[in-house]
Order: sequence, then C-alpha cells, then structure tokens
Amino acid sequence: MPNLNALANKDLTRVAAAILAGGFGTRLRSIISDKPKVLAEIRGKPFLAFLLDQLVDVGVRYVVLCTGYLGKQVQDTFGDSYGNLHLVYSQESSPLGTAGALRLALPLFKSDSVLTMNGDSFCDVNLNVFWAWHCERSANATLLLTKVLDTKWYGRVHVDTDGLVLGFDEKDDKGGSGWINAGIYLLTRSLLLTIPVNRAVSLEREMFPAWVGRSFYGYRSNGRFLDIGSPETYAVADQFFTEDVIHDH
Repeated sequence: MPNLNALANKDLTRVAAAILAGGFGTRLRSIISDKPKVLAEIRGKPFLAFLLDQLVDVGVRYVVLCTGYLGKQVQDTFGDSYGNLHLVYSQESSPLGTAGALRLALPLFKSDSVLTMNGDSFCDVNLNVFWAWHCERSANATLLLTKVLDTKWYGRVHVDTDGLVLGFDEKDDKGGSGWINAGIYLLTRSLLLTIPVNRAVSLEREMFPAWVGRSFYGYRSNGRFLDIGSPETYAVADQFFTEDVIHDH
C-alpha cells in the first residue's frame, strides 16, 4: 500500500475548495435572525472563519463560496481573500440545494477534484491524509465519515471493509452508534456533471444514493465533529473550539 504521508505531498494547493454557505439556517433563526448561518459568531469570529482556517492549514489556495440567503453579507465580511486563500463567490438567485449550488459553481472550479465542505459543520481531521486516501483509490467521490453514539439526528452511511459506500439510511428514531456523513467531500468533475441543472437538488437525498457503485468511498475518521445547525449544538460551539482543536488537525 502506498505511503499516505508521501501521497499527501501531492498536496491540496492545486485543488479547488467549495464551501456550501447558502442555507437559510431556519433552526437557528431564534438566535441569529439577521445573518446567514455561516456568519454565526463563535469565540468572537464567524463560524466560516474556522472552516477557512482549516483550508489555510493544508495549503489550499482557491475557495468558491456557494452563497444564497443573505449572501452579500458573506462577501462583505470576507471579501476576495483570507490568509493565503483567494475567495470567489457563486451566488444563487433562488435556493438550489447542496448539489444544485455545486452545479451552479462548476465553471469556477479549476481542478478535477473539488474539496467540498458544508458551511454549518466542522470535523477536526487531517485533510491532507483524507486527500491522499482519496487519490490512492482513484475515487470519483469520497465522503468524510465520523462515528457518533446516536445517529438518529444524522442518518447513517454504510461502507464495506475497503471503504466503498454501500448505502445510506435516512434519519430515524432507531439511532444507535454508527458512521455519519461529516460534511466534507472530495468530488470529481465527472460526478458533478451528473447533477441536474436549473433546479434544487440535494447531495444527501438525491445524488449520493445515485452515485453508489461509481467508485464512491467513505473515509472513516476519528475526528471530533460539530454541527451548528440547532440552538443546542450552537450552544456548545465555544467549548468545542478550544485552542487544541483549532491547531491540532
């Protein structure tokens, strides 16, 4: 098996990143009614800054921010650069869902693989090793997975011993421990081109199930995971982002 650290030196500097920052943040409306979810403040800075810091740490240079609801606020806050990152914006004029937003932004991506991040979750993981693992398998798509004690709020991802994705369970009341989608993906252009255009499309509900069997993998990580989508999880975000978490990718 190839050395993952050596493969990681293929590096992410030439890989475009995309952050899905267009959500309405409906469940957080009681806390942050006047701004998009990615600008929710944690430890004195917008949540999106923690995602951008994670990209800076692994040498990414180019990021497309897929914006929607109150998207101009995101652009006004971050402008066209952040650290070594060059930021560009793909603003949807009507809600396109997680997959539709990526399809709209496709002409802006300058690499065959796109490192995609949900704008409302964070997983403390070494993205260079994730990239190396994806390259080693010549995967068309790789999801970052993390294990949780109760999957009922997230749904569940099933993979075989080699990491091939076998299928997905929707959120249900059964729960129990299992592997969930941690909101970070490596997706190739060939799969992004299969996303329907000019309508709302969900990665999780429509495209991921459709891609099973197409060199679609799940990388199991032990990274700590945070989803800020609800008032309860947002309330623990300050505690989650200790100095150790921020700098120990």
